[in-house]
Amino acid sequence: VQLQASGGGLVEAGASLRLSCAASGRTSNTDSMGWFRQAPGKEREFVASIRWSTYYADSVNGRFTISKDNAKNTVYLQMNSLKPEDTAVYYCASDLTYTGIQAAKYAYWGQGTQVTVSS
Repeated sequence: VQLQASGGGLVEAGASLRLSCAASGRTSNTDSMGWFRQAPGKEREFVASIRWSTYYADSVNGRFTISKDNAKNTVYLQMNSLKPEDTAVYYCASDLTYTGIQAAKYAYWGQGTQVTVSS
């Protein structure tokens, strides 16, 4: 399985961005997909995930929306009302079943895409 993330960029606080992550290869193993982020000097943290339901970190709940297009094997992260503290490298992850917050339990990872929010 290969995951290709895109959509990052530099925006001002309050703006919106949409990240995409396309899965290829054995996509039957990617029922669960999620997003994590890692800011400089910090550990990678859970942002959101989706399988039959959606799950969000408290810090993004109400501002970010995760969705999935099964026909395109692509997961999206719509990020609204961005804050400077959302600045990080965002990674997409996938697994057959796991949708939790533990990064180590996801089987597949994409490369990161940088999101920078200026104040």
